[in-house]
Amino acid sequence: MSSNIITSLCKPPIYTKTKVEFWNDEYISKQMLKAHLDPEFDGASRKLDFIEKSVAWIKDIVPPSNYPLLLDVGCGPGIYAEKFTQMGYHVTGIDFSKRSINYARQSALNKDLNISYFYQNYLEMDLKKSFDFATMIYCDYGALSTNDRQVIMRKIYHHLKPGGKLLLDVFSITKFCDFKEQQTWEVCHKDGFWRADEYAELNGFYKYSDNVTLKLISIISKNEITPYYLWDTYFSKESLVQEAESIGFKICGVFSDVAGSIYQAESDTIAILFDK
Repeated sequence: MSSNIITSLCKPPIYTKTKVEFWNDEYISKQMLKAHLDPEFDGASRKLDFIEKSVAWIKDIVPPSNYPLLLDVGCGPGIYAEKFTQMGYHVTGIDFSKRSINYARQSALNKDLNISYFYQNYLEMDLKKSFDFATMIYCDYGALSTNDRQVIMRKIYHHLKPGGKLLLDVFSITKFCDFKEQQTWEVCHKDGFWRADEYAELNGFYKYSDNVTLKLISIISKNEITPYYLWDTYFSKESLVQEAESIGFKICGVFSDVAGSIYQAESDTIAILFDK
C-alpha cells in the first residue's frame, strides 16, 4: 500500500496519460456534467455571459450564411452547439464523454434543435463529411500531448472543405508564468467531486519544460489509490501558428479570446482563426 501511495504521488514523465477514463466514470461524469451546466462556474465551461458574447462575435466573423456546416470538436453537453444552431449554423458535435453526449442529444430533442452528436474519441474522428467551419473551444487543444495535437489538427484539416476555417483557443505563456508549483490536500467525507464515499485528495501542481504544467490529483480511499493527470500546454502566438501551419493552415486573425477581444500579449488566453 505504501509503495502505491509513493508511486501515485511521484511526478510522472511528461504527458503520462491517466489509466482510467474518468470522464466516463458513472459517478465522476455526473459531477463533470453538473460543473459544465453551472452558468456561474468557470472551471468546466465558461460562464454563460461570456458564451453568449462569444457566439455573437463568432457569427459576425464567420457568418453561417457563408460557412453553414459547423463541427464543434469537444462539444461536451452541447452548450455552444445549441447556441450555434440558434444562430443559423448546421452543427455536428463530437465528444468522448458518453454522459455529456447523451445529455446534449436529449437537450436538443427537448428544444427541437437539429444537431448531430457523435460519441467518439475525436483523435479517431472519421465522420465521412466535410465542414465549412470547425471550433475547438475552452483550451481543449492544450490539454493534449504534442503528438495528439498533431493528430487532432490533421483530423480537423481533413474534415474541412477548401477555404474552411478553424477557431482555436489556448492558454498563453503569461498564464504559464503565473502558474505556481505547490502541493495541497483535503479530506472529503461524503459526496465529493471524485467519489461519493470518504476519500483523501492530494494535489500536486508542477511545471515541466516546453511550457507544460500538470495537476496531479491522487485519490486515496479505503479500497484504492488512483492518480489522475491533468495536463496543459501553454503557447505563444508564434508557437501556436507554427503548429497549425505545419499541417497546412493559414492564419486569418489573432485575438485574446474567442469573444474577439483585441490581442494582447499579457492575456491569459490566445484565440486564432485559421483558414484551410
